[in-house]
Amino acid sequence: MNTKQEFPMSTDVLIVGAGPTGMTLAASLKQLGVNCVVIDQLPDATDDTRAGFVQPRTLEYLRRVQVAGPMIDDGLKGRGAVFADVDRDLIRLSYDTVDSPYPFLLMIPQWQTQRHLDQRFAELGGSVLRGVRLLDLLPEFPGSAATVVDSYGALRVINARFVAGCDGLHSRVRTQLGIEFPGSSPEQMFVVSDVRFDGWPIDRVETAFSLSPHGMLISSPLPGDMVRVVASVAPGTPAPTLQDVDDLIQTRGAGWMRKGTVTELLFSSTWRVHERVASQLRHDNTFLLGDAAHTHSPAGGQGMNTGIQDAGNLAWKLHHVLCLGAPESLLDSYEAERLPNAQKLIEFTHQIVTLATISGDKERQMRNDILAAVSEAPGVIEALSVRFSQIDIGYGDSNEPFAPGTRVNPDTIGADDLTWSLLTPDTAPPDLPCAFKVIVSDDVSQPVAVRPDGIVASADQLHELFGVDLARAAV
Repeated sequence: MNTKQEFPMSTDVLIVGAGPTGMTLAASLKQLGVNCVVIDQLPDATDDTRAGFVQPRTLEYLRRVQVAGPMIDDGLKGRGAVFADVDRDLIRLSYDTVDSPYPFLLMIPQWQTQRHLDQRFAELGGSVLRGVRLLDLLPEFPGSAATVVDSYGALRVINARFVAGCDGLHSRVRTQLGIEFPGSSPEQMFVVSDVRFDGWPIDRVETAFSLSPHGMLISSPLPGDMVRVVASVAPGTPAPTLQDVDDLIQTRGAGWMRKGTVTELLFSSTWRVHERVASQLRHDNTFLLGDAAHTHSPAGGQGMNTGIQDAGNLAWKLHHVLCLGAPESLLDSYEAERLPNAQKLIEFTHQIVTLATISGDKERQMRNDILAAVSEAPGVIEALSVRFSQIDIGYGDSNEPFAPGTRVNPDTIGADDLTWSLLTPDTAPPDLPCAFKVIVSDDVSQPVAVRPDGIVASADQLHELFGVDLARAAV
């Protein structure tokens, strides 16, 4: 509770929601020197374990805010994922070939991810106003007046130049703006449990998708001899007991998993799947991120990762507008880049669930045979690994290396902070009007500017922000 905190009357950025998405944005802005206020209606940080996977692409951004290293120390390095039926592996996705400093799936409970982000924000001098609920948002040029209810029930007003709605599926920010949240709520329910498990094979540090005739089961090891178990169940199913979890494993799990024993139930809940994307991610000075902007099936471990990357995309743009005099039109690119990505995400996770829940003995056998055959086709495993790891996410029209909108491996540019980078083949790089980290590299034939989120900037963006044409400057 906020017993000793002075309640702010104004801020550059008001962040509503202190989950992983909101705290990534908060830590990023603080690191960039942007004033921000974070409010959350819960009195304390949650011990939510639901999101248990951090993808390589997400670690690449968290490295820039000094969080990736401590998280890796606390987690398990998973090799990737395996799709299996009850008696054989069908297809194994290995992250070993992923072009990243982090060629693994980090398995770590969400509460630990949350703790590291909270600690980083605190190190930077920030604190979360907890037990504070957003009541309404009113336009007040050039920003918004946010009326909130503090932890004592008193009404307060925070004047914010910009507002970031990171407040989840039932977003108050989205509702206040009247932004539609189209999509569907399929008759799909999942149970999720964290258990102590005796007998998980040491050579199976990976997420397992068990495609059983009785339904899908997703399982993966977590630190501390824990195992995460997620299963599709009938609507109305209650949160599973220890015996229920053991039954799910015995009826749906792959053969190697059925040899183990559930010894303790640590966490258990249910949730219903929603597949929705907000109709817009920007409304004047307000933005939607994370689950407030998109929600989908848990299959594939994509959700929290996508929210964190939303934050990485928006943070540097807010910094440029607020601190460096960039035109507000730069902020239009947040929706232009992240909305198509969210829509593709829904399609991807829907395809995984559809594939995993095929009914009919013949249909399931055909699916399994196809997956087994596909795993032998050259390049397929590598392509799927890149897709699951989110390394392929970009915003340009070309996938050629160093093309505008493509991602750059952070090791190539020594990306350990939120500065811009300039890759150049020349030891005498072109003059630029602000601080760039300059890297001389034989990988490029002309100067390439890389944004603070690891994406190659377009010529139009460079001209808009810095008034420079790299092609001419290099001559």
